Amino acid sequence: MSFFQNARKPVGIGRRLMVKGMNAGAHAGLAKWGLSHLNVRPDARVMDAGCGGGANVSRLLRLCPEGKVFGLDYSDVSVTESRKVNRLAIAQGRCRIIRGDVSSLPFEEKTLDVVTAFETVYFWPDMERAMSGIYSALKPGGVFLVCNESNGHDKNAVRFSQVIDGMKLYDKRELEGFLKRAGFSSVHTDERGVWICVWAVR
Repeated sequence: MSFFQNARKPVGIGRRLMVKGMNAGAHAGLAKWGLSHLNVRPDARVMDAGCGGGANVSRLLRLCPEGKVFGLDYSDVSVTESRKVNRLAIAQGRCRIIRGDVSSLPFEEKTLDVVTAFETVYFWPDMERAMSGIYSALKPGGVFLVCNESNGHDKNAVRFSQVIDGMKLYDKRELEGFLKRAGFSSVHTDERGVWICVWAVR
């Protein structure tokens, strides 16, 4: 297996390197920029879809010190690393890391205030179903934030998408379309270079 296949679901020899890399470098910069678009209540219930190495779960925990943050990932390696990174918050009952599929969320309807997805929608096999499930899990007025390092057209990302199984790039128009069809009433977009951030309100 190519090392870059681990971007989709970390397994094999390069799995730990890939997961640790998700917590640093450009990913960290993208996350900080993306989170600047949110106004999270201190007691919010938040879910990070495709939580990877758990760094964004940690950032969300700092944003809502009186709330609870869930991390969801379908990779055992990512779940293990994310639990390790956030072990104190887990012990305090403020955090839970779940192995699961974004197409079948383990949450009841209208129970989350915020859902985030950083560098992960590229790998969702059924975007329509995933978006609808997130819409259902959010409370009225809840926010779904999507942040990608690629706007869907930059050459580097296009090259990677051609060698990573199951990777599909989306541009602004496509992401906005998915969100509107899922039922989100208000959709906003910001771009910084090739980075794109789209957030929608239920």
